[in-house]
Amino acid sequence: MELILEFVLNLLKLLDAMSIYVILGLFIAGILKQLIPDDFISSHLGTNSTTSVIKATIFGIPLPVCSCSVIPLAQGLKKEGASKGSIQSFLISTPITGVDSILATFSFFGLIFTIFRVVSSVIIAIIVGLVQNFVEKEEKVEIKPSFQAFAPNSSFSVNATFKPQINPSSENKGSCCSSSSCCDSSSKAKKPFSLKSALSYGYGTLFSDMAKSLLIGLILGALFTTFMPQEYAKLLFDNKILTYFVILIVAIPLYTCATASLPIAAALMLQGMSAGAAFIFLTAGPATSAVTMSVVYKMLGRTSLVIYVSVICIMSLIFGFIFDLYFQNLEVLSISHDMDESNIFKSLASLAMLILIVYHLYRLKFPKKGATCCSD
Repeated sequence: MELILEFVLNLLKLLDAMSIYVILGLFIAGILKQLIPDDFISSHLGTNSTTSVIKATIFGIPLPVCSCSVIPLAQGLKKEGASKGSIQSFLISTPITGVDSILATFSFFGLIFTIFRVVSSVIIAIIVGLVQNFVEKEEKVEIKPSFQAFAPNSSFSVNATFKPQINPSSENKGSCCSSSSCCDSSSKAKKPFSLKSALSYGYGTLFSDMAKSLLIGLILGALFTTFMPQEYAKLLFDNKILTYFVILIVAIPLYTCATASLPIAAALMLQGMSAGAAFIFLTAGPATSAVTMSVVYKMLGRTSLVIYVSVICIMSLIFGFIFDLYFQNLEVLSISHDMDESNIFKSLASLAMLILIVYHLYRLKFPKKGATCCSD
């Protein structure tokens, strides 16, 4: 009974630490969605190997999209002729540097870690894209003319009718977020600013994408904090290099978004894991999930997948080591160990986030008759 009570308290502790920042981040994401034109990204990405990679990385930073929603957007970019490198850079920078993820990272790990995570993620995204375009440079040049006239395996002109044809859910079947994101990005007409639409996107479409993985992340974080034996954790975490590789192996196939992975990383740090290992988990996890790797393989090919995963892993290890080397004495984890330090605002935000999680999980489990993701 004591362990169950401790588990609940740890769950509430993790929820309390991040909820107000997630709620605020989703609100800002909804506002950004209204301000950024739907075709802003695709209209600025050409096939130039260097500039397109940098643009894709930079444009992906403010975009209010999570690890799940970024997949159909990347597929749309592929159909519009963006280079493989720019697509990979977009897949990395967009979910990790989203406004909700940045604020939630700050809630757990403080300012220095947050800045390090954003800057290093941008660098990793650019390097992955540049390596990709360098390795498959000849292939990209060969296929370039085909994009000027017709899309692959189709009979319509790229310059004529793209927006009605993009159907990313065909490669990610069963993913509600894929179709909803597609619906959101399908309209090219400039729409007037709407606060209602901003709230609907932030707390509806975007939160629906992360509700399940966020709940799983909170539960796993509370489980690790409550039930992981301290002696076993100490044996592993005392050897930092071994910890890096173990965390990397666990993070690569794990399907979790950039925000939902935060409570797991925080829980592992409470058990003694270094901040550098936490960085590796927070970088490799969202960027190399099984779903993302599957889409990269289908969309860009085997060579691209090898480049994508290997460069992310190598760079994550390097940056994780650098953080532990130069910031090992920094008090990174800012989560409160005392529930008495909570306040009314954090409690209300935690309650709101729990309600949103339950609501969206219920809707995913029991959708309305005839309703689709686009109906949001």
